Amino acid sequence: MPRAVVFDLDYTLAVPTQDRATILQAATTAAGAPALTREEYLEAHRQNLTRETREPIFADLLEGRETDADPATVADAYRETIAASLEPLPGVESMLEELRREYRVGLLTNGPVRAQRDKITTLGWERAFDAALVTGELEAGKPDRRAFDAILRELDVDREDAIYVGDEVEADIYGATNAGLEAIQVLLEDGPDPDPRAVAHVHQADVATNIPSLVASRYCDGT
Repeated sequence: MPRAVVFDLDYTLAVPTQDRATILQAATTAAGAPALTREEYLEAHRQNLTRETREPIFADLLEGRETDADPATVADAYRETIAASLEPLPGVESMLEELRREYRVGLLTNGPVRAQRDKITTLGWERAFDAALVTGELEAGKPDRRAFDAILRELDVDREDAIYVGDEVEADIYGATNAGLEAIQVLLEDGPDPDPRAVAHVHQADVATNIPSLVASRYCDGT
């Protein structure tokens, strides 16, 4: 039986009520910045997983563009817009409480410190986990195994005794399994197919109801 369950945050436990492209457009408009695509943002985000804020992300995105927009202002607008639209998936708070009666429960989320810590605060989840780490506080982000090693140290468990739950194939499923953890993949509508490296798969809408039994059994038929 596992001793610990570690979760990703975005799209695994909490979701914005608006899609991220709409949020990005609203933030750039509010900050007087040129339009940016979601794909451009994601690439810049991947290059800045161990930062304090999103300012370096937007500095990269605005470099070479004809604009007077301040990257810090754009970063603040984006953070505030996300926070205003963020909500937990139904039932996950009760699920976390249930799991903590049996397991050590952790959070490992990619992103700048201020952005991700603000999300945790907005959700009121400062005490929802036995340990919660943001990769901006670490020397490496997911899928680097050093990120997974860090949360295992915080939870004081061995890798073979932990299961990681996340939605991204590269950062979460590959990252966790490459670090020696078992992984449960959260399947999103219009998201990637079930990855064979995961020991179980669960649709996003069923996270709260299915994860406790999946952790206990380490089995899922993917439906």
